[in-house]
Amino acid sequence: MGSPERVSDVWSIVHAERAALIHDLEGLDDKQWEQPSLCEGWTVHDVVAHLVDSARTTRFGFVVGLARARFDFHRQNARGVTRERGDSPRETLARLRRAASRTSTPPAPLDSRVVEVVVHGEDIRRPLGLTRLYPRDAVARAIRLQARTPASFGGAKELVAPLRLTATDAEVTIGDGLEVTGPALSLLLAIMGRRVALDDLDGQGVRVLRQPA
Repeated sequence: MGSPERVSDVWSIVHAERAALIHDLEGLDDKQWEQPSLCEGWTVHDVVAHLVDSARTTRFGFVVGLARARFDFHRQNARGVTRERGDSPRETLARLRRAASRTSTPPAPLDSRVVEVVVHGEDIRRPLGLTRLYPRDAVARAIRLQARTPASFGGAKELVAPLRLTATDAEVTIGDGLEVTGPALSLLLAIMGRRVALDDLDGQGVRVLRQPA
């Protein structure tokens, strides 16, 4: 779980990013809520519902929910979206506000909470033309976690194994293979399968990231 200082820092990042996202969502109209997000098959509204579900998830609740979903992560996530998606954007946003200060988490490294608020924040913002300047430390921590986490647990360890990732705007260098350079946020999104970020990157390793999943 890490030292008390580390835990406190993670939650300060997460809570700040949730608050910033809520602020952005308050300005959307109903059509924008139904805009396709960067998550395949999910609208902006669906991603917000997923964030509500994730913020409310406890370690025990995650295990129970996964068992009920027959250990299918996709099925479990879909059920969470259905459960937390309100009848209107206003209702779903109200649910996110109520959950925003929570510190519950599924059984995963605590930095996974940072990954979630940053990546899903971009899943929502980029299709809508919104921008957010995320803390460099938050994005760097997210990249490092995903680079050492196997794909079976939602990470990108196998994908980045033949690469050397170097951020041009943060102190992040991972691996010793084919070079991939670019903004830290774009590196994070690219290794998380968000192909929209690939054009922000340079280096021979970019072709590896462009290969079909």
